[in-house]
Amino acid sequence: MDTLRIYLNALSIGEQRDFATKCSTSVEYLRKAISKKQKLGPALSVLIETNSDGVVSRKVLHPDDWQGIWPELNSKAPAA
Repeated sequence: MDTLRIYLNALSIGEQRDFATKCSTSVEYLRKAISKKQKLGPALSVLIETNSDGVVSRKVLHPDDWQGIWPELNSKAPAA
């Protein structure tokens, strides 16, 4: 979640809102999830990865269970 927090903090308020809208959520929801260390759903995690151009990856958002959710990623290089 630190990666998502850092990513959001690097955006202006308007960019944060645009990003959240593209991810079908709100900045407020993302901030709450970050502060509570809440696990994000798989669909939202994919949208975050896509709309952050891979800066915030699914593997980072799901460090303990990404292999079970997205087994197709097992053959790809590990996230940085």
